[in-house]
Amino acid sequence: MNKSIRSSTLTRTRLIEAASQIFASLGVQGATTREIARVAGVNEVTLFRHFASKEQLLGAVIENAFALQTEALAHPKVWTQDLKIDLRQYAYLYNSMLEAQEDLIRTFIGEAKRHPEAARQVIQEAAKPLGEKLVAYLQSSQRQGTVRVDLDPFAAVDMFTGMLLSGMLVRSAKFNQGSYSCEDYIETCVNIFVRGISTTPLSCQCSCNNICLLTNDP
Repeated sequence: MNKSIRSSTLTRTRLIEAASQIFASLGVQGATTREIARVAGVNEVTLFRHFASKEQLLGAVIENAFALQTEALAHPKVWTQDLKIDLRQYAYLYNSMLEAQEDLIRTFIGEAKRHPEAARQVIQEAAKPLGEKLVAYLQSSQRQGTVRVDLDPFAAVDMFTGMLLSGMLVRSAKFNQGSYSCEDYIETCVNIFVRGISTTPLSCQCSCNNICLLTNDP
């Protein structure tokens, strides 16, 4: 029984890995279950025993892409309740996911208007858990008084993750005009975001020892 379960798990893993490659190279529309099965080394019937449709397999691919980062943020002990520390950790985890799945992400962006509605919903649902972790954190911080109560956490999370996504796309395409590193970009995103949402101004890091001008003060 255990051997059968292990075999089934390995087959499912191979299918997800093969689908990730095929979706990234051929796109959602161009990918076929027959080709995915071939790359995974199984027949198409076996694929359909594990996944009822190509869209369901797509959902598993996206869910797998987010799984490690979602798990890393799933436990309360991960959060220190220090906005800058927590958001920096989140940003680096999110960026590592983006970089690992760059080809797949570029495929989805390029074909966004051609995706069937079902596929778009699958992508949104698979990505939701990771965003929900940060939304819940910001809502908790609002109750504790460290994040502005007039902030919409959902919009804020979309903005924050959007900055990180944009940075990855620009860096990998060699479009950035400056000499800054990936770490410089992430740290800048975190600093700007924290300054914008925090209820308290942050001390600047320059030699003036005063409050930096880039605070959320009017």
